[in-house]
Amino acid sequence: MELIKQIKEAETQAQKIIEQAKTDAANRAEEAQKGHIQALEQARHERKKSIEAAVAAAQSQGLAQIEKLKQQAQKDRHQLHDKVQKKMAGAATKVMDYLKG
Repeated sequence: MELIKQIKEAETQAQKIIEQAKTDAANRAEEAQKGHIQALEQARHERKKSIEAAVAAAQSQGLAQIEKLKQQAQKDRHQLHDKVQKKMAGAATKVMDYLKG
């Protein structure tokens, strides 16, 4: 009788140990999942920051390049204007000489 009682107690203890192990495993799995979700959120945040930084850098470079091209275009226009002005004076003189002559 005493042996049966001890066996039943051992079975009850084993069942409690199994239930506790299941609970612990479920808790660990939940915490691992939370950690994974948190890591994913952190990675998304870092990716977003990196993209925003890259866009800002590209925009800054683009604006600098636009300004440089504008300055170059203005310089080219001035050079062309000066070149044309010199040739116009010579051409006007030739036309006047032709008309007089």
